[in-house]
Amino acid sequence: MPADLTGRVIIITGASSGIGAATAVECARAGMHVVLNARRADRLEEVRDRVTGFRREAVTVIGDVTEPGISGRLLDAAHEAFGRHDAVFANAGHMVSRSIVNGTEDELRTMMDVHLFAVVDLLQAAARRLAEQSRPGHLLVCSSCLSKFSLPYFGAYAAAKAAQDAVCRAMRLEHAGEDLYVSSVHPVTTETEFFDVGADLSGIERPDKGVPNHSTGLFVQPPERVARAVVRCLRRPRPEVWTSHIVRTVAGVMTAFPRLADFLLLRQTAAERKALRAHEERRTR
Repeated sequence: MPADLTGRVIIITGASSGIGAATAVECARAGMHVVLNARRADRLEEVRDRVTGFRREAVTVIGDVTEPGISGRLLDAAHEAFGRHDAVFANAGHMVSRSIVNGTEDELRTMMDVHLFAVVDLLQAAARRLAEQSRPGHLLVCSSCLSKFSLPYFGAYAAAKAAQDAVCRAMRLEHAGEDLYVSSVHPVTTETEFFDVGADLSGIERPDKGVPNHSTGLFVQPPERVARAVVRCLRRPRPEVWTSHIVRTVAGVMTAFPRLADFLLLRQTAAERKALRAHEERRTR
């Protein structure tokens, strides 16, 4: 029987836009109170207003997920406002499009700081606080379909997402049989500003906003679809959340047949690779 989420409290990082904002609204629609985190205060206030429109309460915590002590601040905010936290959705992230050869150490370290070390810190802190209070809980991480396979020029991002996936699986097995659920979320390309921000960080000018060139309409989804899937997982916990059965199947096939995977990916990403290669050549002149 699906769990009743009414009155439960979820902490969401990266909640100012995209999947994070959509999930906050969907959780409020399901009856949950929300702790919102991101760096942009004005955007968080907009999301907070949407949450309270469902007669749910929301508090905002401004800050970068890599800041020392941010996990404690998030948990303290939840407990000061609501006396509890029931779930965490570690969603904050960013992307840089760069070949492995031309990627910088700072870019790679920042990628891992945001997607791995900050996520682990939040999961650890949330799990420990739940254990202290003998409360059940649900920890979710927004990974990616790229946690299962990589794309050219997205290697660092895929590596970070694969690390998230591995952490979730290990933690899920370590707490099997306990009242602590751990789920990884694997969206495909979403119609958000994520890729535009990634292009800005990579120094790339994109004439087409919203999605990368390697994505076709079949594999582009609105963030609300991911948000609804997250709420379904909160009601009925599952190990992994996928919003495309096709991509999930393809990921398995790619693992079993790497040569076929390389062939298909080279064909699918030809235009994107050409554009990114030209950009890197200009950048290194």
